[in-house]
Amino acid sequence: MPVKIRLARHGRKRYAYYHIVVADSRSPRDGKFIERIGSYNPNTNPATINLNFDKALTWLDKGAQPTDTARAILSYKGVMMKKHLLEGVKKGAFDEAEAEKRYNAWLTEKEGKIQAKKDQLAGAKADATKERLDQEAKINTERAEALAAKKAELAAEAEAAAKAAAAEAAGEEEAPEGTEEAPEAPAAE
Repeated sequence: MPVKIRLARHGRKRYAYYHIVVADSRSPRDGKFIERIGSYNPNTNPATINLNFDKALTWLDKGAQPTDTARAILSYKGVMMKKHLLEGVKKGAFDEAEAEKRYNAWLTEKEGKIQAKKDQLAGAKADATKERLDQEAKINTERAEALAAKKAELAAEAEAAAKAAAAEAAGEEEAPEGTEEAPEAPAAE
């Protein structure tokens, strides 16, 4: 029975996540499988991969063939590197201690790259938030200045109107006192 390590699709439309399964190559994509060895969620950044390392390595040693995407995932998690190093030990190229040393060095480097990407994403998110807040603060200050200018203009208009009203009232009061005008008699017909 030819066995494959492949992805089985789950989730809703346009928001899929996958189970990493060991299945007979003749069974349908989302159908019957032998064993589930992990999950893969490409919707997060970076993608979330949960993998049972030992089971995956065991199935590869038994001869299971990963699909292209499953191979990329296994390579990302280090299963393919570990298998490669164990093949070197079987052939006598180096001993098991050297293989573990090489694997740990590779794993440390890989974790450093992953952490650098996470830090870069977090920094980019923080920069975007800071830039957005700066733009909002700039808009708020412009609005406040415009509102203050409008209030000053309205206050000046109100003051001018009050002065004009006061001057008009003062002018009316002076006119009757200064000159006495006789009431006009109605015109004769």
